[in-house]
Amino acid sequence: MPLYRQAIDFQRLDEDSLAAWREIPAAVASDCMNRAQTMAATMKPLAPGMRLCAQARTVACMVGDNGPIHAAIRLIEPGRGEALIVAAGGYGDTAVWGGLLTQAAMARGLAGVVVDGAVRDSAETRALGFPCFAAAIVPAGPHKGFGGTIDGSVSCAGCVLRPGDLVLGDDDGVAVVPLERQAEVLAAAHQKIAQEEDALRRLTEGESLADQFGLPSPTEVGS
Repeated sequence: MPLYRQAIDFQRLDEDSLAAWREIPAAVASDCMNRAQTMAATMKPLAPGMRLCAQARTVACMVGDNGPIHAAIRLIEPGRGEALIVAAGGYGDTAVWGGLLTQAAMARGLAGVVVDGAVRDSAETRALGFPCFAAAIVPAGPHKGFGGTIDGSVSCAGCVLRPGDLVLGDDDGVAVVPLERQAEVLAAAHQKIAQEEDALRRLTEGESLADQFGLPSPTEVGS
């Protein structure tokens, strides 16, 4: 099958904008988007504490084939600090990412990778400190040459995203902020964090969370 690349032209966020987003947890971002825009629960970091905040570049490949991933890394401009999002069908029994690709990604200056599928050489990737989020880990390696699409819209672990969208990964998983909404969601996230800090203050002063949320007292039965 052929390998395609979509033409792309998206707004590049400057370092100040990305720095502001690095303070926002994935869960808070999701809360500010009607508790949506998160990848499936299978998507987790390879190691606790791994964090990712970068604009997306995408690649869709056939199950068990990582040829398009190699091609995508070769085409990415070095030093942009982007994240590669790999839509690999969520298949967990054949790894499409491993130690060599981690080294190649780091050499191109990628900020991290999100794989809707399996990875291997996980100890090596952890030791290198490269942010990697994946749905599974397995020793079995991939084939190459079935084709795919680079820089197209993809569905990754149940979340649709496009090149340029903002990808946030932490211990909870991965959230995606559509690029055209990033300023709006960032402002809402700062407000949400301030509200949570106020809720914690009130909790320490003796006000229950149930009261803060306006939850009714239970109706007593069986008397």
